[in-house]
Amino acid sequence: MKEIKVLGSGCANCRTTMRLIEEVAREKGVPVNILKVDDIAEIMAHGVMSTPGVVIDGKVVHAGGVPAREKISEWLEA
Repeated sequence: MKEIKVLGSGCANCRTTMRLIEEVAREKGVPVNILKVDDIAEIMAHGVMSTPGVVIDGKVVHAGGVPAREKISEWLEA
C-alpha cells in the first residue's frame, strides 16, 4: 500500500488533488493510504513552497497546482 500525503491548507486545488488521486487509485486497483497535511511546519519540512504538494512513500513527487491524471497514474505504477 502506498502512503500518499497531500500537503496544503485545504484550498480547492488541494481538495481536487486528493479527489483525483483517490479516483485514479480506485480505477487502477491500487491500494493507497491518503493523508491530508495542513501543518505549515510539516509542509516546510518537506521543502514544499507551493501547494498542493504530493509526497509518496516519503518522497516529494509534486508541488504547486493540480497534477494531471496521467502523472498520478505514473506515480501509482512506480
